[in-house]
Amino acid sequence: MAARTEDGATPGIPMPWNRPERRREQPALSREQIVAEAFALLDSGGIEALSMRKLAARLNAGATSLYTHVANKDELLALVVDQVFGTLPHPSAEGSEEPKVWRAKITECAESMRTAIIRHPWMVGVIGDVGMIYLGPNWMRLSEALLDVLEAAGFEIVEANDAMNAVMGYTIGTACVEAAWLAALARSGQDEQEWMNRLLPVVTEATKDFPRLHRLYTTSVPDEVAGGRDSTFARGVNVILDGIEAARTARGQH
Repeated sequence: MAARTEDGATPGIPMPWNRPERRREQPALSREQIVAEAFALLDSGGIEALSMRKLAARLNAGATSLYTHVANKDELLALVVDQVFGTLPHPSAEGSEEPKVWRAKITECAESMRTAIIRHPWMVGVIGDVGMIYLGPNWMRLSEALLDVLEAAGFEIVEANDAMNAVMGYTIGTACVEAAWLAALARSGQDEQEWMNRLLPVVTEATKDFPRLHRLYTTSVPDEVAGGRDSTFARGVNVILDGIEAARTARGQH
């Protein structure tokens, strides 16, 4: 077991979730308060709105007092990102022996994560910088629940982890692209459907020398854009789940 410092941290590996808060006689703040206020700042103004100075002012505290609870802004962002994952429902493994049940549970979790990222678009500029996201307590609770579902479905633990990572990676990547697109639309003041109606002729012209792309964009564009994004995401999850199930079946035949 790795040695630990006096404050309980593992040397050389900063762990914002496990860092003990320094004790004070009458602590004016808690880590939970700081994270909640940072969350509110990010939701109201995006990543540009968050600074330790602004956060301290909103909490009626000195900036230095924040460092009693978090080491720096990067550590704070790691805590806030994990807080987002704490809002997601955890699937139960009950009934997951049936393929349609475990697939539905994994799909529901992916859809919840996608919704959360789109609801908090500042995640786009932050999530890639949280290097140990998989060690956040809320992420680990969610991962444990998903692995429980997949093990109940008959996957070995490594297979289950690979399956979970494939779905979550697809979900985070797709949701970040969507959130960035919707944020750009919001800044422009344009409606998504209206923008797409204007964009389609441009895309049609731009793809005229690429027959497959041209066919794709001229025959499969939905009448309602938001619904189209939903169905595209769902199809992607299904493709991944089909592949996961097929790979497991193939391994079982050898």
